[in-house]
Amino acid sequence: MADNEIIEAKTETQPEIIAEIPAETKEITPKPKVKKARKPKAEKIAKAEIPLPDFRASMKLFGRWPVNVEIKDAGLKPYINITPIQIPYSAGRAIKKQFWKSKKSIVERLSAKLMVTGHKGKKHYWTSNVNTGKTATQFKILRNAFSEIEKKTGRNPVEVLIRAIEACAPREGIATIEYGGVRYPKAADLAPQRRIDLCLRWIVQGAFLASLKGKKHMQDTLADEIIATAAGDPKATAMSKKTDLERQSAASR
Repeated sequence: MADNEIIEAKTETQPEIIAEIPAETKEITPKPKVKKARKPKAEKIAKAEIPLPDFRASMKLFGRWPVNVEIKDAGLKPYINITPIQIPYSAGRAIKKQFWKSKKSIVERLSAKLMVTGHKGKKHYWTSNVNTGKTATQFKILRNAFSEIEKKTGRNPVEVLIRAIEACAPREGIATIEYGGVRYPKAADLAPQRRIDLCLRWIVQGAFLASLKGKKHMQDTLADEIIATAAGDPKATAMSKKTDLERQSAASR
């Protein structure tokens, strides 16, 4: 009997679970999506038309000279880069592009030529002295040479450099043709890139030879060579070499 009483007591203490089923099931309706109000196109167009300040356009070469110079020679214009830049040094970032020389500033190309002033083509004729391998040295020479040009001419030295390149860039050269083991010179038109390379090389070599033979510093002879070439002086090294090359090409026609 004791066991039966214990079982009954346990059953009495357990509550009965009754599931209440609602009479009517409510349908769950999704909340409507609220679309964000779109701005009218007129406001977007108005914002897009607001001109942003162009800090690059206000840059000056070495912080002193503007580079907004007009290039008069239509053939050389696509190959002379005068993009506003303060320090003309690209660290080789344009090498992988086609015509990568044209992507560099024309002042940077001139400073690169200063490092190999003792070379003629692939041959080494003279030592380039302090010019070799130091970018800071080239910038110092160029900065001082441009200051001399500004003092002597009263003009923007970048403009004088562009006029010198236009004046001394040769239009014709010589191509060697071989027939039956005999070589013949033949006149040929020069590409714009080649014209600029030859002109920069002649300007730098003429200035370097003048500094070797005389007592002038490289920066002074470079300034004199650029001024004389821009004026079309036949005594300038670049102008005399251009005349010789065009005379040889005319004789080879």
